[in-house]
Amino acid sequence: MEVAEVVPEFAEAFPFDEFNEMQREAVPALLESDANVVASAPTGSGKTALAELAICQTLEAGGTALFVAPLRALTNEKEDEWERFEDLGYSVYVVTGERDLNPRRAERADVLVMTPEKADSATRKHDSPRYSFVTDVDCVVIDEVHLLDSEKRGSVLEVVVSRLRRLCDPRVVALSATMPNIEDVADWLDATPETTFEFGDEYRPVDLHAGVRTYEHGDNPFADKYRRLFTALDLAEPHLREDGQSLVFVSSRQDTVQAAKKTRDEIAERDIPVGSRGDYEFHTAAEELDNATLRKSVLDGVAFHHAGLSTSDKNRVEQWFREGKIRVLFSTSTLAWGVNLPARCVVIRDTKLHDPLEGEVDMSPLDVLQMLGRAGRPGYDDVGYGWVVCDAGDADKYRTLLEEGHEIESRLAGNLAEHLNAEIAMGTIRGLGDVMDWLETTFYYRRAQSAPEDYDFPTLRERVRDTLDDLVEEGFVETDEDLGLSATRLGVLASTYYLRLDTAREFREVAADGPDDRAILRAVASAGEFDSVSARQSEQDAIQKVLGRAADHREAAERASGGAASNSAEGMDDGPRKVYAILRAGMRGAVPTELRSDAWVIKQNALRLLAALGAFFDRYDDPAGANAAARLEARIDTGVPEAAVGLTAVDGVAAGRAHKLHDEGIETPEDVRDAGVSGLVDAGLAEGVAESVHEQAAGLPDVAVDWGDFPDSIPAGANQLCEVTVRNDGGATKAGVEVTVNDVEMSTETGYLDDALAVPVGVFGADTEELTYEVTVTFADLPLLPVTDTRTVDVA
Repeated sequence: MEVAEVVPEFAEAFPFDEFNEMQREAVPALLESDANVVASAPTGSGKTALAELAICQTLEAGGTALFVAPLRALTNEKEDEWERFEDLGYSVYVVTGERDLNPRRAERADVLVMTPEKADSATRKHDSPRYSFVTDVDCVVIDEVHLLDSEKRGSVLEVVVSRLRRLCDPRVVALSATMPNIEDVADWLDATPETTFEFGDEYRPVDLHAGVRTYEHGDNPFADKYRRLFTALDLAEPHLREDGQSLVFVSSRQDTVQAAKKTRDEIAERDIPVGSRGDYEFHTAAEELDNATLRKSVLDGVAFHHAGLSTSDKNRVEQWFREGKIRVLFSTSTLAWGVNLPARCVVIRDTKLHDPLEGEVDMSPLDVLQMLGRAGRPGYDDVGYGWVVCDAGDADKYRTLLEEGHEIESRLAGNLAEHLNAEIAMGTIRGLGDVMDWLETTFYYRRAQSAPEDYDFPTLRERVRDTLDDLVEEGFVETDEDLGLSATRLGVLASTYYLRLDTAREFREVAADGPDDRAILRAVASAGEFDSVSARQSEQDAIQKVLGRAADHREAAERASGGAASNSAEGMDDGPRKVYAILRAGMRGAVPTELRSDAWVIKQNALRLLAALGAFFDRYDDPAGANAAARLEARIDTGVPEAAVGLTAVDGVAAGRAHKLHDEGIETPEDVRDAGVSGLVDAGLAEGVAESVHEQAAGLPDVAVDWGDFPDSIPAGANQLCEVTVRNDGGATKAGVEVTVNDVEMSTETGYLDDALAVPVGVFGADTEELTYEVTVTFADLPLLPVTDTRTVDVA
């Protein structure tokens, strides 16, 4: 069956001329009806073509397709692959959290590509103009639908699919690796037997021999890594000596590099002929690699692959592995879900991973099966060999997995309250009847019907009702006299910012207590999102050093202000202390080496939580708190000093430029305006950049306090009502104005500060010799330092 005969208009979109046997069997279901389709097939059997056929059918009908990819890295990969659709005149647009959204492009796209998390975020905001495009899709293609079973991400995929079906009822095409209970997924998606396909191992392009190999477990985890590595090389060596290749999966980016280094030495010791140092052209090409360690390694036939490499380095490694120049490749699990890069021998060296947010966790059964599915190169190997290297205590568990596979379970129960709250917050659930209707659209409900004892199906509705009652009792949801449901301000914030409900409750309390940098950082570090973070013994000294340095700075500042020093990390458990230390170190731009492996993930989550906490302050009408959170967020993100944090409010000034300007004595947007373009050029900015930065700074608020007829003195017992005006000669913004007298709050005003904001202030001849009035202007939405001005009034 030739591609040109089946989809003549899209023949150029496929990288091959004929469909294989598996693809041919699915063609009628995909192209000759609009029914939902579920297909499971072995890794490497050509499932991607099924996704592309569904997309072709949608495009031919003038519709829009949404492709849900399991990983962000794969969204970028699909963008590159599907330039073939672009060449045919169709628009492919990737929507991820790391890219700025162009709503106009998204609305006009023919093919949208998202992760489950981004699709969740977009559908939560579907009624906003910015994200309305997400409800205009006609077909949703789910790549690797067995991700439903992922403990951390499965529930997100589940609620996204259920939500889309309720919002716009698109066609759903779900693709998966082999799963024993495919009928549960098919029933959930209303796929008929005629459009449900379970392709077995006979459709694998290469037979698979999979097994488990144990190793001698010791007391030293580093020594154990080498024991597992040598075991992996023992398994790979026979294939390497027969000109085969080996793909070895390890637990972290750093481990890919270290394992590759050790393997180069071990291969030389064992005299295994795998190097390509005699290949002059390859040697020359290797010099173009960005990563210096990789540059040396590939010439010995050994390489590593992880998400931290540049795109060009990853592309070269993949190409050279396909060409056989690289014989041993170490990778993280990302490669198993992404690029189709098979090898004769696949070894999983590490079955346990260190997750920055969860500590040590077992690799998911999905990842194990996905990795082993990469064994065997079609057209080159008759048999692929896959091995799991593990401790003897885990051997039976993995043998059972390899023999029986892994049934897909729902993970919705673990965070049912958060997802139910989100549905109510976005208005898709408006009453108790809607709650039960929604429940029946979930995979959770379908799987509970299929395995009633495991899920305690008879009490399922009661448990969901109890969850709803808890949301009402805890202030996330409110009911009316007609039993209607709506989200409270707290419920909306929790949904909008993807917060755990316990975190939202804590943030509400922090916002109610008022702005305090230390309280804000403690609340973030102690958030439930970090409750599984653990501090290794090797990190304790670095943590203490960071916190000790922070305490020294704080003590000096508090002595200068006459206050008493306190340890803001006092009483925190090891995990929150580690998070707190990373945030403190990030504010100085100097995270210790011992903490860097987890720092990026922790910082990204903390930035999201700080943005959420800023929104809590804003919603609870506390612009000073919102401003404090914004400044902390900017400092953690960029590492700029407190004095220069306002520079980060200038578009075009990120960490590097902010530090450069600070070093030249330019610390605020006002300094930028005063310096002018020539001064910015003198500070090291290119002229074009300087012009842009100066223009952007001019658009920020430029605030001064006008005291008007404020008196210098007042008789004892007298009083006078005055008016203080906050004038703004720059860009308009939301601002808060607080007036204190002798450090006691007198009045506050919040409003949109365009050109001026007047605040009434009473001057009273109190029983004191002197009154010190202080006006503080804070900017809720911007990381600018507050503007403060004082006036002293003598009491005669």
